[in-house]
Parts: sequence; C-alpha cells; structure tokens
Amino acid sequence: MKKHFELSDDRSLSSREEVRRLQDRLLAEQIRYCRNNSPFYREKLAAFPDRDHDFDTLQDLPTTSKRDLAEHNEAFFAVPPSGIADICFTSGTTGNPCRIVYTASDLDRLAYNDACGYRASGMEAGEKVLLTCTIDRCFIAGLAYYQGVVKFGASAIRNGLNTLESHAEVIRTLRPENIVGVPSFLAKLGQYLADAGIDGSCVKRLICIGEPIRTRKMALTPLGEKLERFWPGAAHSTYASSEIVTSFTECSVRCGGHPPAELAVVEILDDEGRRVPDGEPGEVTVTPLQVTGMPLVRFRTGDVSFIIPEPCPCGRGTLRLGPVLGRKAQMLKVRGTTLFPGAFFNVLDGIPGVVEYYMEVGGTALSDEITIFVACAEGATPETLGVAEKLYGRTRIHVPVIAVDASEARRRVFGTSRKPVRFFDLRKNAL
Repeated sequence: MKKHFELSDDRSLSSREEVRRLQDRLLAEQIRYCRNNSPFYREKLAAFPDRDHDFDTLQDLPTTSKRDLAEHNEAFFAVPPSGIADICFTSGTTGNPCRIVYTASDLDRLAYNDACGYRASGMEAGEKVLLTCTIDRCFIAGLAYYQGVVKFGASAIRNGLNTLESHAEVIRTLRPENIVGVPSFLAKLGQYLADAGIDGSCVKRLICIGEPIRTRKMALTPLGEKLERFWPGAAHSTYASSEIVTSFTECSVRCGGHPPAELAVVEILDDEGRRVPDGEPGEVTVTPLQVTGMPLVRFRTGDVSFIIPEPCPCGRGTLRLGPVLGRKAQMLKVRGTTLFPGAFFNVLDGIPGVVEYYMEVGGTALSDEITIFVACAEGATPETLGVAEKLYGRTRIHVPVIAVDASEARRRVFGTSRKPVRFFDLRKNAL
C-alpha cells in the first residue's frame, strides 16, 4: 500500500481504458487489504470468495452503510493506535458521533487529492489561496484544503471563519487569485466587496465547498449565478465527505467533478443496491483506494447524484460526477409529490431581499409538513417579496412562510455545524 503521494503520480489524463485498468489493480489491492487488516471486513467478506475484484465484480460484494459505521465504529480501524495520525468525527445515522481515523499516509493522500483538484481547476503553482474555512474543530476538509495548497506549491492564507471585513482586507492587500469557501458565504463576500468599492478582480477561481451550485441539467443555480456576477467564470464545484477521504473537483470545463484517477471507484446505486445507467440519478457509493487507516468498501454516502457519461473536453479519463441533488434522508413527500429541499432553496436563493432562510420538516411517514423561515432585508417582508407565491410557482406545493429576524436565522443556520444547515428534520420517523 502506497505511503507517499506526489503530483507526478496523477494518471487522470490517461485514457478511460487506462484509468479503468489502474483502478481495477488498486481495487483488488484495497479489498485484500480490508480482508487482512479490517476486523469489520474480515467478518463481512468471510462469506464471499477470496479473489481479486475489479469494477465488474465489485457489485458482487455487500455495501457499507453509515449505520454500519456508527454501530461498529472501531471494527473499521485497520491499524493499531500507534498507526493513527489524526482523528475526526462525523455524525452517524443513529446520532452518535463516528470516529474517522487517518494514518500519516492517508493525510498525505488527502493533500495529494486536493492538490490534484486545484491543478484540474486551472490553479498554478505560486498563486495565493485564501482559505475561508476552519482548520480546527476536527474538520478534516479544512486540513485537506490547506495541505493540498502546500503540496501543490501555492501559498495558503488561512484566514478561516472570519468576518467579511477581514476577508475583504486580505483581498485588497494580498490580492489572492483563488478562494476556497462555502458558496453562500462567497456570494455575501462578493456583494460586500462591491458595496465597499473594493476591487476583487484578482480572484480567478472559487473552489466551492459544502453546497451545490449547479442544477440537474448542469446549469448554475441562483446561488451559482450570484457568484458568476461577481466573479465570471471562476466558480468550481466540489463534492467530498470525511468517510470517503476523496473529493471531486470541477476542472476548467466546469461541468462535473473529477476524482483523481487512483483514489476512488464510484458507483451510482438505486434503492435496491443495483447500479443505474450513467446519467441516471442514484446514491453515490464509493470505494476509496489506497486508504490504510479506515478503508471502506462500497460505502453508501446517502447523497444522490449521477455520472455524466460523455468524455470531458479537458481530456481526463476519469468519470465526472454531477451535482448533489439531495440527501436520501432529506427526501420530502408532500401529498403525493416527492422532491428534495434544494427545490425550495434554489427559489429562495433567487429572490432579492431574502437574506437568510431555513426549513423545518415535521409530520409522519405518510406526508411531510414543511415550514419555511425567512429573514428579509430591511423594509421587506415575505409577503411583499412574494415568497410563498414564488415557492408554489416552482414546486406546486403550498407551504407556510414565517418571517424571522436575521440574527435568529443566522444562529439556526450557522450555529450547529461548520457548514450552513438549512434543513431541520423534526419528522417522527427521522433517525
């Protein structure tokens, strides 16, 4: 198993056939490593033939759920305590925090992963990267973004979860070419720069984390359009999770996220665990490659997306993952209509005068009850902005809209997580 990763290792620009052969070899190595070193998989795979698996036979093996990770957490550790270099936490479906452990090799792999993503986006060595995300509080992604900048040969500006004024001053004085951050915050930053008369044209790339900025048809969402107005052609979407130790970053074409060739095998599965055709939505299921601390086989992320079947004009032979359409656990059922919260959020992002919002969902398994809480700009109300009517026009569902103070909305949205949380599940059947 690899111990050190260099940018020269990246084979993403190889042909699709070469990428598949590389992944098949690494997949066989990873599954054998799991059998030999992971107590969970030693037991889980005992009933299956001990053979080398490739992409075609991978579907013969069982999937791994977040519940598995929560209920058998330590059984996933594939190294002794002396081999663990970093520990972070993620919440499982049971509500109990799960430990995710990384070896020194895994941390180097994370840095390599993000460095490859930066290069794919068009970033160049020697440029400056403003990091608007935290690196503390066990946030592994923040550490990965930073280490990726260092490995890539760029300069990190670790301004973290700071004020708009502070980031604006960094942009004014240091003129970074790149920013890593949550899209909704970057949109506020762009507006602040415009209002303050500060030139932000130095910024050529936005590495957008934690929120989708593209629709099912790959067009920009209203939030993505806001970013485009401030920084034309700059926004690059990403997808990642703590468990899969891999991220998917849009290349310069900006039409779907690529994983580095040798770091992940991706499947899209339906509710019964069957693969769906490329282009069809389903649950993103990932087998990370070359992971030593906490390897996973066919991990069902709970996120719904799709694979873009056409070859990418950038020349990479790796797949492209579309935007996350929603989380399976957040799927809404209202009087016979099924949809994700994003259908409402995209409308709210496109209404001038809506400064913050969140959703609460109650009810039973038969039908969900949705309430939207909206904070409006001074002098405006949900009624004067026509919020309820615009939500109905897009979703064909009538929902209550309640006005809240902006400070209260920000407390709810930003008070429980490192990323904005706009969906609060109060359903009786919610896990």
